[in-house]
Amino acid sequence: MSVQIETTRTPAAAAKPAIAVSPCVLTTRTGFAFLVRPASPEDEPALAECFAHVTPAELRFRFLTGCREVGHHRLEAMTVIDHDTTENFLALLPDGTILASGLIATDAARERAEVAISIRADYRGRGISWTLLDHIARYAQQRGIKVIESIESRENRDAIALEQQMGFIVEPLAGDPTLVRVSRQL
Repeated sequence: MSVQIETTRTPAAAAKPAIAVSPCVLTTRTGFAFLVRPASPEDEPALAECFAHVTPAELRFRFLTGCREVGHHRLEAMTVIDHDTTENFLALLPDGTILASGLIATDAARERAEVAISIRADYRGRGISWTLLDHIARYAQQRGIKVIESIESRENRDAIALEQQMGFIVEPLAGDPTLVRVSRQL
């Protein structure tokens, strides 16, 4: 990943500067290559198209609700972002088709961050989720984030297994027996 530290920050934010993220090409363990770049407001229609190809079960796992489609307000929250406390990495084909979205949002202290990844059903099984999560973890580490985590439905066995393979620890989520917290120290 190619990053550049932004130097025009205010003194109060100088301790944890924003990182300008350059687009880069990532290659999965299966040899599948894709472009990764931060989302922008202009990506909303293409991101809507990506989510139209995410299975209903995966939508439920991603949003922890029974939504049937991802509406404007959710899409806006993933494309109109500050690129400081929140970043949404998009995985794309050369023609601009969005394959996956990997959102990371930090807490106020920027020590913990929650991660959420969604991938089109027709591109699952190519290693995109693994590679995108690894990319996000490296980005978080460069930002000084100490822990990345995700809240998962216990039924989302594929995601939990992938996260465990990447060193995440699974713990029950207090107050909700249907969910777990998976976290990894950076």
